[in-house]
Amino acid sequence: MRDHRDVILSPVVSEKSYALLGDNVYTFVVAPQATKPEIRAAIEALFDVEVVKVNTLRRKGKRRHNRRNNTWGRRPDIKRALVTLAQGDTIELFEA
Repeated sequence: MRDHRDVILSPVVSEKSYALLGDNVYTFVVAPQATKPEIRAAIEALFDVEVVKVNTLRRKGKRRHNRRNNTWGRRPDIKRALVTLAQGDTIELFEA
């Protein structure tokens, strides 16, 4: 079992993620090889909340063109987790 801080990499700060806060859904960038049970255990241990549901998605990195060298590169692939918390639980990290 990995350390919980190796599973949860960072919170996602965007308009869509803040719109989901009203439904008690929080969005995190997670390790690409992390599973749903590992994500659930990490969130519950780090923030002392009860997780109801975990949804994951993988986002392919975009191709980027470097005009100076006339080469193509890629941004890294990212895995995100949408975590639904129990009624009444919040994560203060997003409130500040």
